[in-house]
Amino acid sequence: MLLLGCIKEVSDYELVISLPNGLLGFVPVTQISDTYSKMLSKEVAQGELEDLNSLSDMYSPGTLVRCIVTSVEKSADGRRSIKLSIDPKKVNKGLNASALASGMLLSGFVSSVEDHGYLIDIGVNGTHAFLPRQKAQNYIKAVKKGPDLKIGQNLNCVIVEVKNEGRVVRLSVDRSEVAASIATEQQNWTLSNLLPGLVVKAQVRKVATFGIKLRFLSSFTGIVDFMHMDPEKSMNYSPDQMVRACILSVHPTSKVVRLTLRRAFLHPGGSPNQLSNDRLGAVVEESTVRSFYKQFGAIFELDDGTLAFARLKHLSKTRKSFKPGAFKTGCKHKCRIIDYSLMDEMCIVSLKHQIIEAQILQYQDIHTGDVVQGKVFALKPIGMQVKVTDRIKGLVPSMHLADVILKQPEKKYSIGDEVRCRVLECNPEGRRLILTLKKSLVQSKLPVLCNYEDAKPGLITHGVVVCAREFGCIVKFYNDVKGLVPKNELSSEPISCPDKVFHEGQVVKVMVLKCESQQERLLLSFRLSSKPALEDKKECNSKKKQEVKYQIGEMVDVKVLKKKDNGLEVSILEDEGNVIAWIPTVHLSDFVTTCKLLWHCLQEGDVLPRVVCLSDNGERIILSRKAAVISALQEEQVVRSFSEIQPGMLLAGYVRNVMSFGVFVEFPFGVTGLAPKVSMSDKFVTDTKDHFVVGQTVIAKVMSIDEEKQRVLLSLKVSECSSGDSAAESFALLHQYFKEIKEIKNLLRRKGDPSMARGLCELVPGKELQLVVQNVKEDASVQFSGSCVTGLTVTATRYHLGDKNIAPGEKTKALVLHVDALSSKVFVSLREELLKQK
Repeated sequence: MLLLGCIKEVSDYELVISLPNGLLGFVPVTQISDTYSKMLSKEVAQGELEDLNSLSDMYSPGTLVRCIVTSVEKSADGRRSIKLSIDPKKVNKGLNASALASGMLLSGFVSSVEDHGYLIDIGVNGTHAFLPRQKAQNYIKAVKKGPDLKIGQNLNCVIVEVKNEGRVVRLSVDRSEVAASIATEQQNWTLSNLLPGLVVKAQVRKVATFGIKLRFLSSFTGIVDFMHMDPEKSMNYSPDQMVRACILSVHPTSKVVRLTLRRAFLHPGGSPNQLSNDRLGAVVEESTVRSFYKQFGAIFELDDGTLAFARLKHLSKTRKSFKPGAFKTGCKHKCRIIDYSLMDEMCIVSLKHQIIEAQILQYQDIHTGDVVQGKVFALKPIGMQVKVTDRIKGLVPSMHLADVILKQPEKKYSIGDEVRCRVLECNPEGRRLILTLKKSLVQSKLPVLCNYEDAKPGLITHGVVVCAREFGCIVKFYNDVKGLVPKNELSSEPISCPDKVFHEGQVVKVMVLKCESQQERLLLSFRLSSKPALEDKKECNSKKKQEVKYQIGEMVDVKVLKKKDNGLEVSILEDEGNVIAWIPTVHLSDFVTTCKLLWHCLQEGDVLPRVVCLSDNGERIILSRKAAVISALQEEQVVRSFSEIQPGMLLAGYVRNVMSFGVFVEFPFGVTGLAPKVSMSDKFVTDTKDHFVVGQTVIAKVMSIDEEKQRVLLSLKVSECSSGDSAAESFALLHQYFKEIKEIKNLLRRKGDPSMARGLCELVPGKELQLVVQNVKEDASVQFSGSCVTGLTVTATRYHLGDKNIAPGEKTKALVLHVDALSSKVFVSLREELLKQK
């Protein structure tokens, strides 16, 4: 069966595909294309995968793909798993060379990268398909997956030209051409080669309760079910009405064609609407029944006006307790959003009480170190599968089945047994959950060490020995954090053969001696009571601390002594320059781009007034110029220790580290917290590094605290982190930004190239310029020159040309939009509506 699907998740080994009617399918890495499979086999045989593009390099959630069902497998718990392929040889198997026609929209894969373009595998025997490089440029820029298409990458291609009876075809992936493509009678489509994803003009033949019957391409008929009618038009369709529709599926034997009228699918190359991350798992107190279908389920309107679907089994606890009368149009019900179907653009909800009240609904609800209940699902050579919920399964590795290694785990555990586990690692993106059943870890009251940033010297915690050799022991903690216990720290007594004393899988209590978080190096000790070296270090530190003069929050003036790659070495003027301190580049401003500009402009000997002391451990004084941090310290809107933190607090801090699962934020006085990926932004977050950088100033809201684990969970969503007067906050930020820009301009006037610096300083957003067109680029953007912009790169994008057709040498007026002083670039607009406002 051929289906149109939408990529929901991308992992190393498969694509998770959203299918129509709330179904999910899976494309294994071996079902991408022949070329990719051959490359994969070759790399695996050589034991290297470095030259192979990973699935995440080529595919992104939200991309529509054509699929073919290869098998439907039944799992141990009775659930069906739909296996798919997106290999063009299978998807396009109904096509032959003679059937190819100009304007056809086909799926293809990059099979080779050439000098002037790409060879595309469209799966048609005897046909060579070529994509010229110029026809791929705007697509490459839009998908942001690198400067070139990659071998194995899936493409929606429009046939531009057919030669030699279909043996040679020229293609285009230009987004405008793909979006405008439509299947016509002249292309001679048949039921044996009709493809999902094709957009057609259709005529309404019949309107029924469950959907609409359409006629398209002169003689074909198809069905639009109730979930795929345009929600804005609902049932306002009438016979003979002409509509635009997209083919969703084609059944191989019955030849039944299903279509959609939803707008997101009516322009090929687009993407369906996605659900905000914070909505998944949300409980809706009042959802209104829009329509009820006794064989399928009910459609609801949620509190935000969006539509949702509940299957029959999710309308009541059991079939016997189900009451159809409770689902008349207009009836109100409490429900919980349990999933989102990209292909139906609908939330999937449940009315079951146990699901509404469940603490764990999705992988994002589970955190490293949590203790969870589950049932034994399967015993395998690598370990034991545990079902935490119907949708979440975890693996207990063989080493973690008990405090000792079990040779016959089947004698201790049986399918269906309830077990209490602790989470070692949870990766929601990869749907990966690793658990432990070691009682020493499950019952441990010591802090959970799940990242190198939390490994403070003196911390005592539990870990597991994974390696014992002549040099010492490797101990593993949570989230794959590992550390070394050198031979001299194994015991107060000498141990000649560590592998005779310690064994793999042994739970041990260790103390952190030293941690280099950036290098992920962790030095540990088993000597918890006898630690002379550490005591000596503490005594040394205490002597130094007696000499400390600067308290956290104290304001000082400093002079720049030396510029280094990552900051400024300064002397504190109040102490006659005898005290040396450090300002990291990221602490020169609240604004990331301004930090780099200031570092670039400042020179040795420059004086920086009103800098705040951020930390002083007796060895190095760290200073900051961040206005938000200075304001928080002066107004006492800070927490000095973990005990002062309360849920709901709004705190100013800065990003300490950006990880794939979230962002670590540090506040003055050293308190840190984690903003998980789902709480980082009001928008959908694919890659955390696209949203935050180390050192960035943030306002964070404390969502919850775990005193036992000393863990703080934060939210960085703008919608949750406002104190109430968002307009005043915005104006204050703008005021601070322009104040710092003015400071930079003064520095530029003093130290930069006189002519260029003067030009940059005089250019401000909104200033009107007289320019001369220098050249027009391939992407339709234009570069300008002029006496007022000597030495600067001045550009207008295609959008900001308005309706003007301009040529090199032509004079024109332009309005300054943005000035990037660091790169000496100026962005302008020629749009009349902006020039008139001036």
